[in-house]
Amino acid sequence: MSPSATARGVSITIVALLVAGFALSLAAFYPGYMSIDAEWVYKAALDGLGDWQSPVMTVLWRAIDPIAPGSLSMLLLMLGLYWGGFGLIAFTAARHAGWVGIAAMLLAFTPPAFFFAGLIWRDVLFADVWLFAAALTCATASRPAVVRWPAQTIAMLLVGLGVLLRPNAIIAAPLLAAYVVWPFAFHWKRVAVILIPGIVAGYALIHTVYYTALNAERLHPLHSVFVFDLGGITYYSGENRFPVTFTPEQTAMLLTKCYNPDRWDYYWHIAPCDFVMQRLERKDDRIFGTPRLVDAWRNAVLSNPLAYLKHRATFMGRFLSRDVLLIPVLDLNEPSRRVHVTNPLFTAMIGVQNLLQPFWLLSLGFWLAVAIVVCALAWPLRTRPEGAFALGATGSGIVYVLSFLPFGVAADFRYGYWCVLASLVGAVAVLAGRRANADGFE
Repeated sequence: MSPSATARGVSITIVALLVAGFALSLAAFYPGYMSIDAEWVYKAALDGLGDWQSPVMTVLWRAIDPIAPGSLSMLLLMLGLYWGGFGLIAFTAARHAGWVGIAAMLLAFTPPAFFFAGLIWRDVLFADVWLFAAALTCATASRPAVVRWPAQTIAMLLVGLGVLLRPNAIIAAPLLAAYVVWPFAFHWKRVAVILIPGIVAGYALIHTVYYTALNAERLHPLHSVFVFDLGGITYYSGENRFPVTFTPEQTAMLLTKCYNPDRWDYYWHIAPCDFVMQRLERKDDRIFGTPRLVDAWRNAVLSNPLAYLKHRATFMGRFLSRDVLLIPVLDLNEPSRRVHVTNPLFTAMIGVQNLLQPFWLLSLGFWLAVAIVVCALAWPLRTRPEGAFALGATGSGIVYVLSFLPFGVAADFRYGYWCVLASLVGAVAVLAGRRANADGFE
């Protein structure tokens, strides 16, 4: 078979997998699996914007909602970004080896990447946005400047959009932004130069868009971290570190059964320990969202550093473990979930999830390790576009997961979804780069 016929066959295969993947995921998740968070984001368009969830996601959803009102419009956007990102990577990789391009498309069908493709969460949308930003940069890196520069501009805007969707991504954004600006090779000095300015720019972007442009209500989501930390320090230090006095019975509960390293919700709205937030949000003496809580957190950390570190290490251990929330299924008996419960594709996916749950494949610890290995393999290729892509994308995935060590308040798999996607496409880039090296391509 001639090379042109082989290339044509590879392209046809990639297109077929792309179309099949989009159709399969649309059928499996139709009309979009709405999380509780997503419902709040959607309703915020009517109730008023706040910063507890991303107000930018609300505005984006409002803009695309006329296409297919409700969850379907967001599902179509997310699937378009997901399959579009993998498609761009596949066609780019196929320039070096057809089988690598086909492998890239097949990886998009694998768990847990496919399992989350249709779950409407800002964390999944964030990962899809950054995937497409990286893929667009990769696909146009070797094109003429008239094509490459507009693509880089769009990619950089998408990096900024990701930060607006997940503010803690400001720590990881400079790595991906450096790749978008310099897609031909990876240099640590360049990353170092833009690291601090990039974080500052991300912080300024969030405040400008959230509070100046959108006038979002300040709900103080960062204070959930302070409450969680105060609960952990209280548990491990053996003394109440909250800036209020509780009853003896409540204090005893704080020291024994209130603390759960999986999530801060036990202090928020889960009985019997929801008395914590009830007191911190009491109207006549509100503490949540005020400097009093910040001062209490700072004093607790400084006076009990070992308790704080033990709490954070325990949380991170849970976050990276196998026992984390994947596809939420506890509310499948609700009437709103009937469309999914009666969908054989969705129920089959839940069955596969339950089968794989005991294995490390569905843990963020596994994917963090994969990302580290991918970066190690990409390091010798850092002067090539493929190595720059792997280090920029997968490296940002590593940093993003690690950002939850100080800022995480819930051990859910979705929070590390970007690391999964970055690891998969980073591995493809490493394979393509090694093949290009073997073939003597510059």
